[in-house]
Amino acid sequence: MTATANTPAGLLDYALRTEPARPLVTFYDDATGERVELSVATFGNWVAKTANLIQDDLGAQPGDRLALLLPAHWQTAVWLLACFSTGVVVVPGGDPAAADLVVSGPETLDAALACDGERVALALRPLGGRFPQPPAGFADYAVEVPSQGDRFAPYAPVGPDAPALQLPDGSLLTAAEVVGRARESAAGLGLGPGSRLLSGKSFDDWDGLAAGLLAPLAADGSVVLCRHLDRLPTDQLAQREKSERVTHTAQ
Repeated sequence: MTATANTPAGLLDYALRTEPARPLVTFYDDATGERVELSVATFGNWVAKTANLIQDDLGAQPGDRLALLLPAHWQTAVWLLACFSTGVVVVPGGDPAAADLVVSGPETLDAALACDGERVALALRPLGGRFPQPPAGFADYAVEVPSQGDRFAPYAPVGPDAPALQLPDGSLLTAAEVVGRARESAAGLGLGPGSRLLSGKSFDDWDGLAAGLLAPLAADGSVVLCRHLDRLPTDQLAQREKSERVTHTAQ
């Protein structure tokens, strides 16, 4: 049961061992029309590749802080779990100048240059496409990640007491506290095994992080993650909820 997992990586590991084929993240971008569905196994593969990139190519150490300058997106969810798996502390919307490394989308590249450490850029194009022209001073995630290994093992175990997530209010959560709060959020949202939560929230705070990934993962459920949901007409939203078998919403 996920109740025995005490780290976010443990939650994913449980899902990989028990229901690898079930959907975990279904992503929509209502500005581009993109739809991506990732099973637990596919999501886990992306997490493993990204964690290997963080640990080996970027040389990040447990406890290093990563400023995550990305919107709600399936690749953002991957980076969250990859950081948790390596012991790197995720700081959503964090100050790049105060971070050891930074991960940026195309709209925050100028701000991300303030980081003196490793910089990674995501084009956030459909199907995980690369930048047409690589941004100067950044590694292009879509270029670097495909060659990474499909399995990941941290050089040092990441335990429940390891720092994992720094929230915008400055609070620093351990891995166990992330899992505990994810379970509390899942209960508050009424999620259980098989639940499908539609979320239009950003990943800038706990509520968005929980709805967009952590609560459904903790509840053995899945998320329909929607970017630019405000551009979708009400009747089309209702149709999406029906076609995606949505059981709960967080907007």
